[in-house]
Amino acid sequence: MRARVSNEGITVNAIAGTHVVILGFDLDKARRKECLGFAIQREDKTEDERYWLRGMKTFPSTNPQLGPGGTASSRDHPFQTFQWADYSAKPAHEYAFTVMPLYGEPANLREGPRVTVEIGTEIEIGAPHSMFFNRGSVATQEYARQFQNIPPDKLSGEDSAAAYRWLSRGLEEAMVAFIGRAADASWGIHGAIFELRWPSVIKALREANGRGAKVGVLYHGKNDTIGPPNADAIAKGRIKGLCRARTEGYLMHNKFFVLTKDGKPVSVWTGSTNATVNGIFGHMNCGHIVEDPAVAGEFLDYWREMWDNENHKAEQDWMGERNPRPPAKADEQKPLTTVFSPHADDAVLDWYRDISASAEDALMMSFAFGMDGRFKDVYRKDDEVLRYALMDKAASGTGQRLQEGKEEIEKIRRRPNVVVAIGNHIPVNAFDRWLKEQSRITKAQVPWVHTKFMLVDPLGEDPTVVTGSANWSDESTHKNAENMLVIHGDKRVADTYLGEFMRLHSHYAFREAVARALETGEKWEPQNLAEDSSWQKDYFDPHDERCRKRRYFAQSG
Repeated sequence: MRARVSNEGITVNAIAGTHVVILGFDLDKARRKECLGFAIQREDKTEDERYWLRGMKTFPSTNPQLGPGGTASSRDHPFQTFQWADYSAKPAHEYAFTVMPLYGEPANLREGPRVTVEIGTEIEIGAPHSMFFNRGSVATQEYARQFQNIPPDKLSGEDSAAAYRWLSRGLEEAMVAFIGRAADASWGIHGAIFELRWPSVIKALREANGRGAKVGVLYHGKNDTIGPPNADAIAKGRIKGLCRARTEGYLMHNKFFVLTKDGKPVSVWTGSTNATVNGIFGHMNCGHIVEDPAVAGEFLDYWREMWDNENHKAEQDWMGERNPRPPAKADEQKPLTTVFSPHADDAVLDWYRDISASAEDALMMSFAFGMDGRFKDVYRKDDEVLRYALMDKAASGTGQRLQEGKEEIEKIRRRPNVVVAIGNHIPVNAFDRWLKEQSRITKAQVPWVHTKFMLVDPLGEDPTVVTGSANWSDESTHKNAENMLVIHGDKRVADTYLGEFMRLHSHYAFREAVARALETGEKWEPQNLAEDSSWQKDYFDPHDERCRKRRYFAQSG
């Protein structure tokens, strides 16, 4: 949902997903002089509560002496930015955000005109799309505040359960509930999942079978680090007879379940989430339900092909006949297109590149294993498109290849229209007010960002979202068994994905900045608020990324 209000030289633009509300501000030139930032008041009309939002930065001259993890009201210590987001919003709630510029001096702040924008957050479960994102950030100050920075498996009883719930943010519950829809013998669950180990998911499959539902799950059976742990968890969970290991070919990297009724497809769960502790509670992941029998039917046909066949060449031939991608020109703008792999060539990957290059205003992409050269070319384009990249690591590989990959990303991120964030955490209490954070929930190849999605012009009238299991690589399109959805023109989907992208991008951008400074020996100090209007300078410099961000999120042209 979107809402934009302008009044007395102040503009507020709000974009609401399910758990995130993004606010973009702008000031007419006459309103900028002596402006020290913005106070923001949130009113939750659903739960009848109202308060000023809080931040960690304060004016030096009126320093309230915050302790570690402490925060101050934005009414006294305003936000010096033209973009802010509320990450504590709840789905299907009605909110009113009042934004007020503050002027003068820190000890004697004067209120400017107030602008109030009313907006409702999206529902999580809807038709045809339901979307769920985990917290994706055990490395966070809020986890340190709530759970004393203790890993969830080291907490006891309800404290441990509460920590897992907080990290899951509804993702585990949604996956289990989807499987739980298989209520009796008239239903079926047909799954294909790379890693199947988390007890609640295995239990849900066992219980569905116990109710008489037909259950069949493919899992990746190769690799010493993947196959045996899957097999052990499946045996321990007593569902061995319901599962089949894929041991030939390349990675069976899917993460989907198809729900059937009386043998006919009803709905499909897909996305990037493996049924593991790290997949559900650790690195950034999403689950996406499509309530569409035709789409579910395409997934079911794909599942049957994988269940009956492990020959790589035969699968490529099947894709060429049953899932030719890219689609015909007449079908490229369909509301929803499925993409399966392996294909015989890289035409699918070239199509993803073309979709990303079609952005007219903004592009957001997440990368779990570095950035393929095709997308580096897109991020190097000389134009005014604002491009964000959220990366688990700057590059993959070893030695010279790794170093060259890092250097290429460094060059790309210097462009004024490119904003890159790479996963990290606050490794030590590098400066006061900050609590020490967990680095990750468990040791993993991908500790921070595991999603694979792309947003093209998400705030436009015809946004495009591409989401699923594939890592934007040659391997993912012509070797691995993968799936993706290409969704056109759905603002609800775009707004939800945008909120989650910006939540994690902002989160990791700051932590990466700290890590980069510490690597170079820079001394980090508390970042105080400026006591005059100098903080605005970069936001009105047309050559600075902050200026582009202000214009885009305020939709001020």
